[in-house]
Amino acid sequence: MVAKVIEVHDLRKAYGPVKAVDGVSFHVRKGEVFTLLGPNGAGKTTTIEILEGLKKPDSGRIIIMGQECETVGPLQKDRMGVLLQDTRFISRLRVIEVLEVFSSFFSRTLPVETILERVSLTEKTRAYVEELSGGQRQRLSIGLALLNDPDIIFLDEPTTGLDPQARRNIWELIGSLREDGKSVFLTTHYMEEAEYLSDYVYIMDRGQIITHGTPRELIDQLGQDNIIEFAKATLSDVQVQQLKAQFEQISEKNGRWLVYTKDILVALPVLLDWAKGSNVVLENLALRQPNLEDVFLSMTGRGLRD
Repeated sequence: MVAKVIEVHDLRKAYGPVKAVDGVSFHVRKGEVFTLLGPNGAGKTTTIEILEGLKKPDSGRIIIMGQECETVGPLQKDRMGVLLQDTRFISRLRVIEVLEVFSSFFSRTLPVETILERVSLTEKTRAYVEELSGGQRQRLSIGLALLNDPDIIFLDEPTTGLDPQARRNIWELIGSLREDGKSVFLTTHYMEEAEYLSDYVYIMDRGQIITHGTPRELIDQLGQDNIIEFAKATLSDVQVQQLKAQFEQISEKNGRWLVYTKDILVALPVLLDWAKGSNVVLENLALRQPNLEDVFLSMTGRGLRD
């Protein structure tokens, strides 16, 4: 059985009448990429801050590396690496100087040269931070999270704002951490990233876990094999009701309508007949299979950034 590096049982945190975390339970296994998803206001940031020792829970059990703790303290933090959403550097420091400064914060660290090689910044050792590209700066941030050779690495939206190539480089780095037996606790607003990287996904909304599973298991839970998608900024209430009368499951996001169906050969003619009868032009019509974003929309009724 794979060891559990984090266990959370009935975790709760409230701010006055607002239950930010309302009885959350989950576990993270050794050597997996664990992803926590949720729309803004779901409670995931509070959950992560509790696990990073930045906030104290109201109640619940937290077990880190087999040791139960009321709050996450120095002993647990020594086994963790943390990448925050926004890391600010002193621009006139060189890359090696940044790593050396942060190394002084820990009782034990890996050699700076090892970190530079791990995050592919060896050629930038003497470069000033301000000279780095966005992707290189983010790799440096991850390097700081790896300095103490942690067992658990929290990566909070590690690829936000990066170009596609830089994002892929971060993906490869995360994959290599998993291969080395590290446990990665990931949050992201990119659904394709979560689907590509995650071994296991928990979806959180309004302070509670609403579903969990592997990406494939969650997609299969939809019970639909195909999606017909088309663009239409607005439909009248009558048109929407007519569409709902024809199909069991439909959804809308940012002006794109999704029709879920098991039999596309039956559903497509029905949709075309509805469009003709309702005088609706089906713009950018596309056929595809469900993905993790469809699961998210189905479960929460809203997008990650809503």
